[in-house]
Order: sequence, then structure tokens, then C-alpha cells
Amino acid sequence: MLSLTTALVMTTSAVAYAEPSAELIEAAKKEGMLTTIALPHSWCGYGDVIAGFKAKYPEIQVNELNPDAGSADEVEAIKANKDNKGPQAPDVVDVGLAFGPQMKAEGLLQPYKVSTWDEIPDAIKDAEGYWYGDYYGVLSFIVNKDLVENTPADWADLLKPEYAGQVALAGDPRTSNQAILGVLAAGLSKGAKPGEESGKAGLEFFAELNKAGNFVPVTAKAGTIAQGATPISIAWDYNALAWKDEINGNPPVEVVVPKTGVLAGVYVQGISAYAPHPNAAKLWMEYLYSDEGQNLWLKGYCHPARFNAMAKAGKIDQALLDALPPAESYEAAVFPTVEEQNANKAAVTGGWDTVVGANVQ
Repeated sequence: MLSLTTALVMTTSAVAYAEPSAELIEAAKKEGMLTTIALPHSWCGYGDVIAGFKAKYPEIQVNELNPDAGSADEVEAIKANKDNKGPQAPDVVDVGLAFGPQMKAEGLLQPYKVSTWDEIPDAIKDAEGYWYGDYYGVLSFIVNKDLVENTPADWADLLKPEYAGQVALAGDPRTSNQAILGVLAAGLSKGAKPGEESGKAGLEFFAELNKAGNFVPVTAKAGTIAQGATPISIAWDYNALAWKDEINGNPPVEVVVPKTGVLAGVYVQGISAYAPHPNAAKLWMEYLYSDEGQNLWLKGYCHPARFNAMAKAGKIDQALLDALPPAESYEAAVFPTVEEQNANKAAVTGGWDTVVGANVQ
């Protein structure tokens, strides 16, 4: 278990981003295509990211496969197209953290270290460069201010009598990754270590919340928040901030990162071991981890992997920062390992019905 700040390996000054080599750019242009998969334009601002890459390298066609696919679909697409160099073979993937080590072990990825490698926290990258974190969100509270006078500042606050019938998760903790990690975060706030310990402590927290009458067994989303069914909802900050835009002041809502139990969820990038366009894939990676690419993810409310380093170096657009909770809220973010997440998941999914007993729908 490492916080983002302690995991961050940096030189004494921020690493200056170097443009990709002329040789790489020419090789990528010669290939003329990049095939992506599972990148919906609304997710973390990917529409702007893809448009930015196209504008920078107009000679490279971006072939977008199945934007609504999930991580498991991306794995299968590489496996199914090992011997196919056509347009159905992905060059690059963007998958949940647990899938990075799995894909490396199965020989589905090839290593490549981007120019800004040193600014990617050790805790969210493979030391050999087979996969590395690209962006993360932290669990936050989104609050309907028409119904909630005092915005809760931390997990313990949610137990107060004033929040009776108001607190919800953005999913069913028996099946939803976002909700399962919500239980982990609650466990962290009680001083538990990530893993089975956080799962059990988090279940105890939600059992107490449910017993107090504060927990609402409804899956939170923009509509339930606006309508008042889930006035205080626990969700990834990038979802909460996008919902805030969608609600558009009717009613007014506030998004806060809790003071303790700040849990980060990471997605990682990798290049297919069978990529038909390996140089275009490397150039894509360079773009994603450049100052421009990282700021575009921030524009989509996702914290880029280089966030802390870029913030210290003054490389982040102030307007983007102003749209987010304060930067210091993220400095204590904890990135659980794959093993810790799996142990937590087993505890939560196996114990929710008996310990908490709320049927979230």
C-alpha cells in the first residue's frame, strides 16, 4: 500500500517532457494507422484526447474498435487476433489495474517506457514497462445541497443522525467494482489495511450505517441525486463531476473528497505484443503521457498519472484545477495492489448479505 506522494519517484526537479524522436514519428507515419479499443469519447475526455492525437499526427488514421467494450473484451480481442494484422487487431489497450499483470503474464503485452516514465508512480507501473497507470479517480461524495445543509467532510460524518435516509453507493457491492472499492475506502478510514482487513472493516461501517437508517439501498446516478432519492452518493470523482455538469445547478450539488480513506482507482495502458502498428502505438503512448495528453484527461475530470509532478512544476491548467476539489485532497490517495483489491473484493462480496443485509438495486 503506497500513497501517490510516497510512491512518486522523481529527480530533484520535474522531468522535462521531450518530444518523441524523429525516427519514431517517421516510423509511425509510415505505418499510417493506430487501432484502439474500448475508448468511449465521454470517458475521461477520450474524445478530446483522440482528436488531439489526430491533430498532431494527421498522417495516422485512428481506427476505433468497439468503444463500449470492457477490459475483458480487450484481452480477448488481442488473443483472437494474434495472427491477424488487419483492422480488427488492437494496437493498444486501456484496462483496469488488475488486468495489467494478467496480460503481462499471458504474454499479451510488449514493453515500452515513455519519455516521462520517472513521473509515473512506482505503485502503478510495471518495472519493466509492460503496463503503466494512465489516470485515476478517487472516491468522493456528491451532495444534493437542496436537501443536505451540512456537507459531510469524512466517512465518519456519514453516521450522523442528520443524514438519515440519505447515503448511497454508485452500485451493488456484490457486483460493482466502484461499490466494492467504496467499502474498501470506508475500511481504510477506520484504520484498516487494504485487503481482507479493509473489506471486513468496511462491511462493519456499512452495517452501522444501515442500522442507523442512513444507508439507502439504491444505486446512485445523476438522476437519483437530482431527484433526491440519493442525496449523498459515493462515486468516483470523475463520475461525480460529470454528473454535476449533467445536473447543471438544478439542484446545486457539491463534490468533496473525504479527509481519510482516500482511495484511488487506476486504469493502465499497454501495447499489444501482436500490435500491427507498434510504432504508432508507441507514439500514442508518448502523446498520452505528454503534458498535453495528461491535461486533456484532467479536462475530463480524471487525474492523470503525472498529476502530482505536473502540479509541482506548474504544468497544469489552472482552470482545470479550479473545476476539481483542491489538489491537496489527492495527496493522501492510496493505490491498493491487485492482490489487496482481490482480497478486499472476496471479503466484501462474500460478506455483504450477512454483515450488512441491504439489497442494493
